[in-house]
Amino acid sequence: MIKWQTDKYHPVVYLPKEYEVRDFTKGNYEPSKFEYDIGKYDELRPGMYETDLFSDGRYLHIGIDIGAPVGTPCMAFDDGEISHYGYNSADGDYGYVIITKHSIGGVSVWALYGHLDSKSIEGKEIGQKISHGEVICWMGDKHENGGWDPHLHFQLSLIEPSTHDMPGVVDPNDREEFLINYPDPRLVMGPIY
Repeated sequence: MIKWQTDKYHPVVYLPKEYEVRDFTKGNYEPSKFEYDIGKYDELRPGMYETDLFSDGRYLHIGIDIGAPVGTPCMAFDDGEISHYGYNSADGDYGYVIITKHSIGGVSVWALYGHLDSKSIEGKEIGQKISHGEVICWMGDKHENGGWDPHLHFQLSLIEPSTHDMPGVVDPNDREEFLINYPDPRLVMGPIY
């Protein structure tokens, strides 16, 4: 059992006082009227994932999305190390991604930062130490982030990834298993909605 210490972690992204918490369950994907917005964890998103990558019918989102301007810095929520990094090139995929590894109460936890700017992976090394609050990446534009409006997909995992990828959208029929293995990011992000 992990003893999360939600109030001790550093923000992954500095959020302004006003931002929109989106509801994608109804299929309304119009742009937000706010500069910053949040896409929820454990949310069914019918009709959002239409590229070949999602031809298997996946549409349950198991990370948290933070929409913000291109170049917005993203920070390590705690001390840890770089576990994986790279580029997922498929249309609709993460684009540039970094996965960090952390020890929380002696339990290994991985965090995926997806849809990044290409400079985010420059100079990175597997095993490179990162510090609580350190800027480790920046949000990318559509041409490098899988074709999405600028945002960060942030996700936790209790399963060690074998590469710079994690399933961020899954089949709703497998919901229970995925929510156990990929816990709610608000455990480290705090009550952002």
